[in-house]
Amino acid sequence: MGETTVRSGRRAKIELPIARLMSGTPVALPIVVLHGAEPGKTVWLSAAVHGDELCGVEIIRRVLKELDPKTLAGTVVAVPVVNVHGFNTGDRYLPDRRDLNRSFPGSARGSLAGRIAHLLMTEVVSRCSVGIDLHTGSDHRINLPQIRADLDDPTTLHLAKTFAPPIAIHSRIRDGSLRQAGTEAGATVLLFEGGEAHRFDRHSIEAGVRGILRVLAELEMIESAPEPAAECLLSRSSRWLRAGQSGILHLDVELGSKVALGDPVASVFDPFGKRLGGVTARVEGVVVGHTQEPLVNKGDAIAHVAEV
Repeated sequence: MGETTVRSGRRAKIELPIARLMSGTPVALPIVVLHGAEPGKTVWLSAAVHGDELCGVEIIRRVLKELDPKTLAGTVVAVPVVNVHGFNTGDRYLPDRRDLNRSFPGSARGSLAGRIAHLLMTEVVSRCSVGIDLHTGSDHRINLPQIRADLDDPTTLHLAKTFAPPIAIHSRIRDGSLRQAGTEAGATVLLFEGGEAHRFDRHSIEAGVRGILRVLAELEMIESAPEPAAECLLSRSSRWLRAGQSGILHLDVELGSKVALGDPVASVFDPFGKRLGGVTARVEGVVVGHTQEPLVNKGDAIAHVAEV
């Protein structure tokens, strides 16, 4: 990878040059390669494609701590920070405000986002048959641990169930995303969502670590992994419930709450304490995300419900 050869049974840290800052300081893509002593699948793990989404960085750190290349079958290629610029500044986007996850597969002569995407595709994704891309909620929203993937594909569905988060949601592929580019390159790709930007969320991190280890065990790359606590729910669709009034929000549900049609989800109050109105469930399902903002405008997204 790059100019580095990783021998079987070894672990290597690699830095692939991306660009230089305006000060001249070099910026590199950090990669950890675990080349197993035995042959097997090649899997990539990626995090911080959005620079402010930090849970995946910790998930990868903990997963790598559990793996020993001397007993590993196959290869794990981990990229704990893809958007290095955004990671260093606490920003979702790159300095030119481009969304890296809308810039794949990229171009060697394109924008900064395109060049990073091309580097990741060329050096990492092209070598792998399975990929797990780790994300969190954005824009002051928090997510229940979940897999988003093409559940119509049998192999993807099987690995989503193996990962065994609380829920897996069928999700169309977004143009320019890493998931789209990886799928078109021939890989099976799972997108994990859990927690919120700028924060570590213990529950999401633990779910991510356990899920990845289960996938590696299913691929016969490691011998064993933690058993899932419960069966993974499957959802074909989801929708956001929105505020009908502007004011101060009080949620009546938590992540993972089950709601039926018409159940109260939230209330909106004015600064004097008068209740202005409420938000009720429009479908039967599970709350898989909600806003963390206590102040809302009419039309703001309040809670994300996956139909089950």
